[in-house]
Amino acid sequence: MGIFTAILILSFLIFFHELGHFIAARFFGVQVNVFSIGFGKKLLSRQIGKTLWTISAIPLGGYVQMKGQDDADPSKISYDEDSYAVKKPWQRIIILLAGPFANFLLAFILYFAMSMMGVPKLLTDIGNISKDSPAQHAGVQKGDRILQINGHSIHYWEEISPQITKNPSNIHLLVDRNHTLVSLSLIPKLIEDTNMFGETIQRHIIGIAPLGTKEILFFGLYDGFGYAWEQTQKASMMIVQSIQKLLTGAVGTDKVGGIITIVDVTAEASNSSLLALLFFYRTNISQPRCTQPTAYPCTRWWTYYV
Repeated sequence: MGIFTAILILSFLIFFHELGHFIAARFFGVQVNVFSIGFGKKLLSRQIGKTLWTISAIPLGGYVQMKGQDDADPSKISYDEDSYAVKKPWQRIIILLAGPFANFLLAFILYFAMSMMGVPKLLTDIGNISKDSPAQHAGVQKGDRILQINGHSIHYWEEISPQITKNPSNIHLLVDRNHTLVSLSLIPKLIEDTNMFGETIQRHIIGIAPLGTKEILFFGLYDGFGYAWEQTQKASMMIVQSIQKLLTGAVGTDKVGGIITIVDVTAEASNSSLLALLFFYRTNISQPRCTQPTAYPCTRWWTYYV
């Protein structure tokens, strides 16, 4: 069932991408001969106007065939007024870029939808405490809820790591322990870790993991737009950074996943929940799969272990 769902979602993403090309082409008066989801043998097809809309047997891609553009036979060039070949260079560039733009627009729409559905946020309740960690030596206990770090109010787990990074020499925690305020001081420990690109980095941690308690955060219309824009920017910058690191050799080509990887991860996410699927994110990340014991278990999950 997961694979079937993944193929449907992939086909939807392809459709949205090709729709961007189609709309831009039609806007500039280019005739679109074929709009296909998938490759190979045509399973379903219907002629609407001058465009043949088709669903093909291999749902691992798609294409929009415009008049005057035939990849199978580049010699077939049309110089009619409604041909792609006669359009100005800037118009052809817009038509080509419209597909990727449609994907970014879709990402924004999905993030906005998630803001309306409710975004799960990890609270600052402390779960596991590493042995011989700064947190253990300072007297941090399981079940403590972090309220402040160095005087800054903390509401969600994702806010903890940036505060530790700001002042790694000395950390003052204000925690709620059984409805009693407790003040604790500690010095973070510098460790070697790997980031999302597999690069070795150094970061400061205090040796705590989240308890797993969550709060569903709902956004209003205005804040929802802000959340969607911010998340789309972050995702876009991650794509840019990934390409940059591939080009510079900082990340090897073995880290690049193809269409099979996309289907596999999508299928796994679809088996979890709708939000997990929208985030393209596995909800069991809070249970890291470590291969070797360490004083700071699974520190590679830097988003959660601080």
